[in-house]
Amino acid sequence: ATAYFWKMGIEDMSQDRHTIRRNFPVLGRLRYILEMLRPEIRQYFIEGDREMMPFSREQRNIVYSRAKGQVDTLPMGTRRDVYLQGYEWGLHSIFPTHVTPTDARVLIGGPQCKQPYAASIMNVSAMSYGALSDNAILSLNTGAKMGGFCHNTGEGGMSKYHLEPGGDICYQIGTGYFGCRNNETGRFDPAKFKLAAARPQVKMIEIKLSQGAKPSHGGILPAAKISKAIAEARGIPMDQDCNSPPEHAEFSSPKGLLEFVQRLRELSEGKPIGFKLCIGHPSEFAAVVHGMLETGISPDFITIDGSEGGTGAAPPEFSNSLGMPLVEGLVFVNQMLIGTGLRDKIKIISSGKVVSGFSLVRNLALGADACNSAR
Repeated sequence: ATAYFWKMGIEDMSQDRHTIRRNFPVLGRLRYILEMLRPEIRQYFIEGDREMMPFSREQRNIVYSRAKGQVDTLPMGTRRDVYLQGYEWGLHSIFPTHVTPTDARVLIGGPQCKQPYAASIMNVSAMSYGALSDNAILSLNTGAKMGGFCHNTGEGGMSKYHLEPGGDICYQIGTGYFGCRNNETGRFDPAKFKLAAARPQVKMIEIKLSQGAKPSHGGILPAAKISKAIAEARGIPMDQDCNSPPEHAEFSSPKGLLEFVQRLRELSEGKPIGFKLCIGHPSEFAAVVHGMLETGISPDFITIDGSEGGTGAAPPEFSNSLGMPLVEGLVFVNQMLIGTGLRDKIKIISSGKVVSGFSLVRNLALGADACNSAR
């Protein structure tokens, strides 16, 4: 044992990558052990029930217990300080009524839609295959099938694992146009899109403009990480890096976006078409709304993602400091559509941290027609 410690000490003193190990041989290694254990120590011994982001222990316990079919009731009343600044509550009626399952659904499809979809007010938000494993996608779509709600594919294309369980699908199209991509140009391929959109499981199509966790940020999937199943889902070769640019190649203006919406509507034979974004400059969204009035083309739904949204990987500057939070973005879009007389034609879907019945009701009260939940 003594010889082993001497060996570690000599290695620490002779290496030049870690100053602490060089200055404090052997003992300096304790720091890295403590850093490794720090998250678990904080989570299990220090963290309070309502501390930490992105989800508190209280929120996680609700999800875990309900997912396992365990008792989720709370004895002895609330443990929250109801007079603390920021406390939220709902207003109940003294004359409650029975809510039927049909009342918990919303019909998505404006005047220009030929195949409206009766969506659940709670659905699976966008998470791409590749970022999630085979089993994860199978589980999510199986849950969508069992619960009667819609599963958003994310921008990574529609894989066989999305289709196998038979749950309803919202097919998302990002800047890489995966699943409907011309590999020679990297642009949108109408023929491939028409085949994908014709699947009976595909109930809606969503154009991804941006997401809350990394607005205006693209990404590259190295060729080494592209499996056969990922290549098949995205419609890309396995021997090349896959690039998702920050911007769309098919449009670069509000009018171009709306013309693309109409193009997808015609190619899909009238299925609901919408777009997803995290609000950045309010004036830019106002320009899109003005374009709707000018062209007479409007989406069937708009998904609002908050800056608190999650992703597989993003620079901290994007995750922490870009984009409008969900509450502000949701209220802004709702009021903008009401003010221009378009609200009755367009449904609003909110996306971000919906983990309980109250978080769902809160978003509906702020203007959403339905919610998506992920993570």
